[in-house]
Amino acid sequence: MIPKLLTATLATIAVVSACSSSDVVDGSSTSDGSNGATTTTVPAEPETVIFSGQGNDLAAYLSVPPFTKQIVIPHFDETDSPEGLDINAQICFDPKDPQIFVAGEDTHQPDPLMGWGIFELSGDHIGGLSAVQIGKLTPTYQGSSDNAENYGCGFLSDGRIVTTDIGNQAAGPSNGQLIVWYPPFDSWDVDYCKLDIGAGTAQQILVTDDAVLIAQARGPGRDGMGPGIYSYPIAEMPATPDECDSVDSTGAPYHIVEPQIFIKASSANHLATPNGIVQAQNGNCYVSSVINGVISEFTAVGEFVRVILQPKPGEDLDGHSYTTGTPLGMGVAPDGSLFFADIGIIIADGGIGPGPGTGTVRRITFNDDGSPNPPETMDEGLEFPDGIGILDLVASN
Repeated sequence: MIPKLLTATLATIAVVSACSSSDVVDGSSTSDGSNGATTTTVPAEPETVIFSGQGNDLAAYLSVPPFTKQIVIPHFDETDSPEGLDINAQICFDPKDPQIFVAGEDTHQPDPLMGWGIFELSGDHIGGLSAVQIGKLTPTYQGSSDNAENYGCGFLSDGRIVTTDIGNQAAGPSNGQLIVWYPPFDSWDVDYCKLDIGAGTAQQILVTDDAVLIAQARGPGRDGMGPGIYSYPIAEMPATPDECDSVDSTGAPYHIVEPQIFIKASSANHLATPNGIVQAQNGNCYVSSVINGVISEFTAVGEFVRVILQPKPGEDLDGHSYTTGTPLGMGVAPDGSLFFADIGIIIADGGIGPGPGTGTVRRITFNDDGSPNPPETMDEGLEFPDGIGILDLVASN
């Protein structure tokens, strides 16, 4: 779903065209439900590919210049792409079977309800990729079903999947959800158990060895907890559907797992609205804060290290976005480069939110001494790019 320009504060932001420097290879739908593409150029070697949901398309980019682009799944359009799908949010690849991935899928919402599509990817280079949907994860939601926003995803080591939905974005009680899903995933009816129904604008997920870390731009409503990165112990999550021992107000299975604060947003660490989290190559983590255009680095135990990205002095969002972007979802490539979806926040007509065509996808590279270079714009003029997924085709084929 593509929301309107928001009229409240940006603890709200939670969603996902012209190209600039990217060479584009358009995708096409096939009668079997897959979405393929054609190309006349085949790289000599496999590639690292950056995926992003934008304007409800699933786009894929070569991770290095010229950042060649392919639309792998076009958005649904009754005339131009009747077999297209509306894709958004974080994109997660199964580490045990990298051809399988999860992405937000809300075609025809609210009937059927928004959720997370399970897809199978084919191809080994930009221009030769296609994907077919093989299943979908659809829960009940705490708030209005036509205003719920699906976002985060991640794979646990035993094959279970975790997801976050955002709930109330700016006002009202914190009612986002953390959910664990149980295989098999090749259907539209998958067993699940809710673990938290009071998350505060819950967005990107990072799965560690023993915990699920979640960026929450408002934080849980209980106990006065505020914005930050929250940790949910994997050991406390039901291993099977039978261990999910309660139900929530919607009648859905529920087993509460209490979160612990891992990184609390503060002026000292430059986080205002923690929205994204990803692991750095050195074992640290990067956290994005979309409203003030910041990416900060933290150690593996949550200690602030430095700022990786911030706006130029004196810049604001009045009628335009920061020149360095407003980062939401992120991903790290095998070479350590950091990629982020810039949702293009602006302030206009008394509201704050993504502007028309103000989104970009960007890359940050690092020098030998570890210092970050200014972000490179891979693509611009985008509508609501909100999530990133990265696949190393060297390792997956």
